Amino acid sequence: MNNRRSLILAAILFVGAIAAGYWGLVLSRQQPIAALPVTQVIEQGVVAAEDTTRKPVVVLAHDVPPHVALTAADVTLEKLTTVPAGSLTAIDQAVGRTPWRSLSAGTWLNEQSFDMGGPLARMIRPNERALAVAIDEVTGAGGQLTPGDYVDILLFLRQDTANPQQSAQVVLPAVRVLSVGDDLGLTNDGQLASQPKSAEEALKQEQRRASARTAVLAVPEPLLNQLMLATQAGTLRLAVRSAQEQRLSKYWAGEQEASNNLDNAKRSLYQFNQLAMSGPVKGPVTGNPGGAPRVRGIEIIRGNQTAK
Repeated sequence: MNNRRSLILAAILFVGAIAAGYWGLVLSRQQPIAALPVTQVIEQGVVAAEDTTRKPVVVLAHDVPPHVALTAADVTLEKLTTVPAGSLTAIDQAVGRTPWRSLSAGTWLNEQSFDMGGPLARMIRPNERALAVAIDEVTGAGGQLTPGDYVDILLFLRQDTANPQQSAQVVLPAVRVLSVGDDLGLTNDGQLASQPKSAEEALKQEQRRASARTAVLAVPEPLLNQLMLATQAGTLRLAVRSAQEQRLSKYWAGEQEASNNLDNAKRSLYQFNQLAMSGPVKGPVTGNPGGAPRVRGIEIIRGNQTAK
């Protein structure tokens, strides 16, 4: 009797062990199957969230030469979280269009990429000319000159044989700085003419600007000759004007004040003969006005008598 009970108990335990093993095997197989869809759902949610914040931008896949129409192989789409203002967002917006200057790989394309003229030509107004002047740490406002600043151009004339009295005067007021070295400012539509692609490049550009030796100014076309004479006549210095003068952009381009400012700039330059590298103009000989010059003979003095 005892042997039979032992056999029955052993059989029950054996069946229970088989059932427990099978159940454990089933659970071990179902756990990764159940977890896998959850992981995929999370990853898909992250990707979907990133796609909503990123926008497509047309970027050049390689360097392109000027005057050659772009093809689909020249451009690609990149999704960026920060989209440059005015950039193209579809491939067909760029294909078939012709850039007028060479563009490097990685350039974000916009409407200005296909405009004629270089950066300086797109930074000046029709009545202005871009003219470069030499600067150093002193004449260029201590190396703090920045594109977009407005400066007064001062001229210092030393005393010499052609200039009996030294003088200092403002040659041109409220002139816009277009570039300092290779650091360019904004174009007429408010876009950066040259935008650094990384923080390291921006730091190097700032260091080069501090040690620049040339600055390009937007000079009104009627005053171009005046500034050219000033650069050859004496020493120029640039005095930076306050950023709180809000109407400086209209100083030479305003409809009402521009003409008055232009006339004042021409009149305010005193002793202009000094800029022309010539001596002062002598007045006409008095007597016989409007007639032919009188020829004087040799005067002979004998005591209190004179003869010719």
